[in-house]
Amino acid sequence: MADNKIQQVIETIEGLTVTELAELVKALKEKFGVTGPAFVAAGAAPAAAGAAPAEAAAEEKTEFLVSLQSVGDKKIQVLKELRAVTQLGLKEAKDIIDKAPSVIKENASKEEADKIKAKLEEVGAKVEIK
Repeated sequence: MADNKIQQVIETIEGLTVTELAELVKALKEKFGVTGPAFVAAGAAPAAAGAAPAEAAAEEKTEFLVSLQSVGDKKIQVLKELRAVTQLGLKEAKDIIDKAPSVIKENASKEEADKIKAKLEEVGAKVEIK
């Protein structure tokens, strides 16, 4: 019986907007005589402990945009390497080179982005990772 009531309360809370949730917290504080600092102190330690990893994760980027800034003087070699690292067809790779600066790969991992940059820079292209 108690589990059913708890489940109903959880479902009700899930349906609340942020404003309604803030009003609920205020009403609960008033109803049970909880002061602001006491109420916050009970939940502050877990929130603070969870905040540091969340901030670190937000700072650590996992997806990168690789763009070709310039081709250099070895256009054919750049075209060959571009096709090799991206598996693009001749026309698609040529379009990227002709329209530089242009995007080579979106949502690439750090390792993949570095690999593409290294390969293309070996043959004289200028590549940027964002």
